[in-house]
Amino acid sequence: MNKRQLGKEKEQMAANYLQNKGYEILCCNYQCRQAEIDIIAKKEEYLVFIEVKYRKNKKYGGSIYAVPPRKQQKICYAARNYIFEHQIPLNQAMRFDVVAMDGNEILHIKNAFDAY
Repeated sequence: MNKRQLGKEKEQMAANYLQNKGYEILCCNYQCRQAEIDIIAKKEEYLVFIEVKYRKNKKYGGSIYAVPPRKQQKICYAARNYIFEHQIPLNQAMRFDVVAMDGNEILHIKNAFDAY
């Protein structure tokens, strides 16, 4: 299995995990000009932009450390585009989460970072 296929499989696993936790999946792999958001979901009053990261082990710190500031900026850029495209009111409660997957372990970090 190549990296792209593995990434798609892990993103689907993360989407299933979130659905089981009560999230409504609105979009997977939202893309705009220079950025992408893995999953966009709704939970209670929140619109949630979710980055999925997978590592087969924690040898180099694990997946939780794989969303550096530059990646966060790109996710925020894509989120602004999504908000504009879908005419979402700016007073909508939103947050940025990370689903970190290391081997078979899944960790959901809510409010993992703030918008840039």
